[in-house]
Amino acid sequence: MPNTCSRRTNPPVEQRPLFDPGRARGAKKSPAVLGGGPTTLRVSQVNELVRGAIESQLPSTLHVFGEIGDFSRAASGHIYFTLKDAQAELRCVLWRSAAAKLKFQPTVGLEVIATGGIEVYVPRGTYQLVVTRLEPRGIGALELAFRQLREKLEAEGLLDAARRRPLPKLPRRIAVVTSEAGAALRDILTTLARRFPKLEVLVFPVRVQGEGAAAEIAAAIRLMNVHAARLGGIDAAIVGRGGGSLEDLWAFNEEIVARAIVASEIPIISAVGHEVDVSISDLVADVRAATPTAAAELIAPPLTDLVESIERQAARARAAIRVAHSQRTAALREIGRRWPLARPLAAVAHARQRLDELFTLKRLTLARAMRAARDRLHRCEARLWRRQSTAALARMSQRIAIFVHRVRDQAAFMQRRGERRLHAVHTRLHAVAPRLQARIFREQLDQMERRLRAAMSRLADARRRQLSLTCHALDAASPQSVLRRGYSLTRDAKTGRVLRSIAEIRDGLRVRTQLSDGEFSSTAEDPRQPRLFDPP
Repeated sequence: MPNTCSRRTNPPVEQRPLFDPGRARGAKKSPAVLGGGPTTLRVSQVNELVRGAIESQLPSTLHVFGEIGDFSRAASGHIYFTLKDAQAELRCVLWRSAAAKLKFQPTVGLEVIATGGIEVYVPRGTYQLVVTRLEPRGIGALELAFRQLREKLEAEGLLDAARRRPLPKLPRRIAVVTSEAGAALRDILTTLARRFPKLEVLVFPVRVQGEGAAAEIAAAIRLMNVHAARLGGIDAAIVGRGGGSLEDLWAFNEEIVARAIVASEIPIISAVGHEVDVSISDLVADVRAATPTAAAELIAPPLTDLVESIERQAARARAAIRVAHSQRTAALREIGRRWPLARPLAAVAHARQRLDELFTLKRLTLARAMRAARDRLHRCEARLWRRQSTAALARMSQRIAIFVHRVRDQAAFMQRRGERRLHAVHTRLHAVAPRLQARIFREQLDQMERRLRAAMSRLADARRRQLSLTCHALDAASPQSVLRRGYSLTRDAKTGRVLRSIAEIRDGLRVRTQLSDGEFSSTAEDPRQPRLFDPP
């Protein structure tokens, strides 16, 4: 496509007569040429003439293709930029009211198609294109806005998988942010009631399409986080809606919604549209679900699976208790068969035997020492008698007395040490007596068994109460309970189809009415047909 402006085909414009400068408002005749000279105009009059000429000759709406050059956004909200091609540039302005409707962010170098009209700015004598609509070339505005926002959030790290939080395995209370009149809410509530009836659901109704829907969704997410504690805690939330066009789903592609989801302290499941629809909310949420029904299935585990899991855990606990009991019993028996405990008095007998041997050895040693001492004494006495020395005899007697005293002290010390060793051996053997250890092990095993039995009893009671409550809830919601309250169910006797409207009744129709304790058949009459004896 050439870089030139394209014009729409308009009906032929009526040719106006050439402008006469003498008819310009405020025109003055030059004094030198009052007799028919040229007309003198002010600068503003010339610019007004140019604006009138352009407006009379150009169509009111032009479609101009080009590349955005200089770009600026004023504090007032107006956008000023230029469109350019290889040969020329065109000044453009986008007023704040039109700029607020843009779904994408204009940038320098972006090829766009601008729709608007040419106007002359009289104070400066320039002309510009007043743009009423701006679209990117080759791609839709919504698609471009989606890509720009996705790249922006990805650069900030908000699309990283590491930022996402896991969903709770067993939630108690969840929130749903969606339209209260949409099919998505009905699908979510139906799925939750079927899979996990005990789950409490808080609904935050919002608009999910149209002007202001994104602000309502973001405000509901922030309100949910602020009041979560006052509401008893919210484990997770579902934000979404049913299927629709890209324009219908655009509220979930707004940056305000994405920022609210990222700032939420509550894990959020995004369930927008169908499986093929991907929104910015899906990319920043903790979990993406293909549909609202799939979101409900992700957050609510089936109650039957939980019951089966509890039963499997209880069976594993009972098996573990039996195995632990068998292992402890076998270990106790093995300890009882070991040598020190199997024959506890053998160690005492061995110690006594060793002590007797030590005593015997010590007696023999003392006896040999005594005999050796007596022998030396006899030899000394013999020498003394031979020497006839009283002093030497006295010294020898003193040394013998000292030696005898030392021998007696050593014997007494050896005896006391042997007695202490025997007492220590006797104390250790008493401490490791097999009967005492067996009694301790049996007490520990009995205590463990009592605790395990109490825990299993409490767990079984809790599961029985939960199962009883579930059975009562199911019984209250069953059709048979409704029939017992006085209602009845009428079917076509031939087809078995339930009759829901008076319009389905015809004369002679055989019907079967079901009550709480049985059924009966009857023939229906068309209430719309008058009868002969019916009162007027």
